Parts: sequence; structure tokens; C-alpha cells
Amino acid sequence: MKKLLLFVLLPLLAATASAARFPKQPDILAAMHLANDYFMNKYPDPGAPTFVKKERPSNLWTRGVYYEGLAELIALDGQQRDFDYMNRWANAHKFTPRNGTHTRDADDYCCCQGYIYLYERNLQKTGKRNITMIQPTIDCMNNLLHPAPVPTNSKWTANSEEDWTWIDAIQMGLPVLTRLARVKHFEGDPDAARYAEQGWKMYAWARNTLAGGLFNQTEGLWWRDKDFVPPYKESNGTNCYWSRGNGWVYAALVRAMDNAMLARHSGDANLEPRGEYKWTVQPFESHFDDYEKDFTKMSYALVNCMRKDGFWNVSLHNDQNFGGKELTGTALFIYGMAWGVRHGILPKKLFRPIIAKSWKAMVKHCLHPNGFLGYVQGTGKEPKDSQPVGYDIEPDFDDYGLGCFLLAAAEIYRLAEKQ
Repeated sequence: MKKLLLFVLLPLLAATASAARFPKQPDILAAMHLANDYFMNKYPDPGAPTFVKKERPSNLWTRGVYYEGLAELIALDGQQRDFDYMNRWANAHKFTPRNGTHTRDADDYCCCQGYIYLYERNLQKTGKRNITMIQPTIDCMNNLLHPAPVPTNSKWTANSEEDWTWIDAIQMGLPVLTRLARVKHFEGDPDAARYAEQGWKMYAWARNTLAGGLFNQTEGLWWRDKDFVPPYKESNGTNCYWSRGNGWVYAALVRAMDNAMLARHSGDANLEPRGEYKWTVQPFESHFDDYEKDFTKMSYALVNCMRKDGFWNVSLHNDQNFGGKELTGTALFIYGMAWGVRHGILPKKLFRPIIAKSWKAMVKHCLHPNGFLGYVQGTGKEPKDSQPVGYDIEPDFDDYGLGCFLLAAAEIYRLAEKQ
């Protein structure tokens, strides 16, 4: 199957390869710092609430995605200023999910990905486990394993496995559960797999059961939620696949798989060191192969709907439905592709030129000289939301776009190191 797909995609490969020289590490890092410095200078107090139509705490999901990206930047070059900024944010919220530890909204516990990273980073630096940094995360995830009774008018069911009714939630929640399973496993918890298994059950329900299954296995892409499954169609008669929604799932698969892999010589905190490229899948994750199959299928499907300029449209199968450059979906796609190439899951010959071309396009067309990122679609759930998208247009929230950009850049940086 892979050989057939590669044959079908050879014209795209040939067209891409000539224009795609792989980026150099110093240039990637410079772009990351330029964009991140712009954001940190704009928001000097990381604990301050956000104001988009109304006040929200800065541990909401949009900011949680940003700190996923910032964690990767810190992992690359460890600048104290970046670490202090992230640490101040987590302390301002007492390492607690938005709306407390009893929340079942994945948007609320997306921030826990950052908290777990800081916990592991502190362990790496001090050799001590500061349980207060992840206890609220543990309490929240335990609430998913054993949810409290819900009132009859609740939007939640008695079964927490049915919580992820929109595909964005997979990225907000699955990496928390799989990373916590990793932490508990290496701390000697014999039942650490319970968190990874809960993540799989929630993923599998959204994939296979909700509205007949949100993953179209034939086309290798995801409907955003029950409102977009057939008979809903795009204006050109195709299925509606929203770019960033698919990007969220794609990134979640990467993070779930990555959380299950241990690099050699990873140290006491089990963090991947720079320059290490041999891994072992850990026994707490029994669904690695399932995630990998979905990830691979999505990878080839995404190549088939890439634009000639290196971007993806907000509507993956309809370039007439608000077609044009868009950063968030594009960044999440090449984040996953770079990770897949680096780990030998995706063929380098096909995907490296695509990654290089897309990165070049994002830096050239989205990154302003002052670090502002253009072509970021604001919040929503489908192609028409938060339009228009443009170079000089600021989205309603400017944090998660940066998070997506930093995630992509970090993986491309690591891939460049492996040349």
C-alpha cells in the first residue's frame, strides 16, 4: 500500500524537491525565538487573564497549546527567561486545571500538559519529585477514571469515555492521560497503564462510535463532530474536513506515541535528550500500533490535499470554501510529519521535501519581522469561522497559533539534527 501511495505521489515529490532545501537549525531556532519573544513582550504577566470579549483565566486551552510549544522550545535550548515565564504561569494557577480538578471538559485540562512537563523538568534539575506540581492533574484524571455522579441536566453522561464529542478534545486530553501514564510508570506505579487505557477508550469512542465514527477510514481524515458527518457536504459535494481539527488529532497521535517511547540514556526524568534517536515502546501503552496506523493513514491523506504553495486550506477537500493560506493546520501537519520521519514511521524521501517546503512557506508568508504570525485562523469549528484570514489580520486568540508554530519548528529542528 505504501509503495502504491508513493508511486501516486511522485509528481508532487518531484515538484516539491527542487524548491525545498532543508532548513538549518540556527535559522529555525531564530524564527522560534522571534515569534515567542513577540508574544512574551506583548503579555509580560503570564498569570494575567485574557480578554477576548470576556475575561478568561490564562490556563484556558488556547494558552495551554502555547505552553506545549514553549516547552519544546525550552527543551531545545533551555533559556532561563522562557522557563521562568512558563513556571510563573503554572504557579499563578497553582498547577490546577481551569475550573478545578472535577472538570470533565478537555479544554479545561489541556494546560496539564504544561504542568507535567514542568514537573519532569524540575525532577531532571533537582532529582526530587515535587508532587504538588502534578497532584491536581492526577486528581483530575482520576475523576475521569471514576467520575462523580452527574445531574440529569448535565451535558456529560455517566460514562466519561464519551466525553470527547469534538475532535479538538483529543489533542487537549489524550496527551495528558498518556503522559501521566508515563510519569506514573517510571515512578513504579504498577497500575500506570490505567491512564493510557482511559485515553485509548475515549479516543476509540470518538473514532468509532460517535455519530457512526468521526474518523473516515476510507479517506483517512476526521469529521469535526457529529454535525459534519454525511449527509452534510461541502458546496463542491465533498465531505467537510476542517484543517485545524484534523491537525489537532494528528498532533495528539504524535504526542500519544511519543509519550510511550523511551530514548536511551534519557535520565531520571525520562525526558528525551538532544541527539538521541533510539527508542523503546514502554509496556504501559498497548495501543501504540493502533495510533501508528491512524497516524500513517492520515499522513498520506494530508499529502494528497496539500496546496502547491506548501500550505493547506482550511477546508481540506474544497479550496473554494474560504481557500487560502492558513498557519495552524499547516504547522500541525508538518509537526507530525517531521516526527514521523525522524522516527522512521514515514519515508524520508517523500516527506522531508514537503516539510521543508511548508516550513519555508510559513516563515516567508506568515512570520512578520517583529515576530507576529499572520494567516492564523481564529477560534471556531469549521472553515467559515473567524474569516477572513490574512497576513495582517490578528486572530481573536494569538496564543495557540504560536504554540502550533513552535511545535512544528521544534520537530523540524530535531529532524535537521538527524541529517
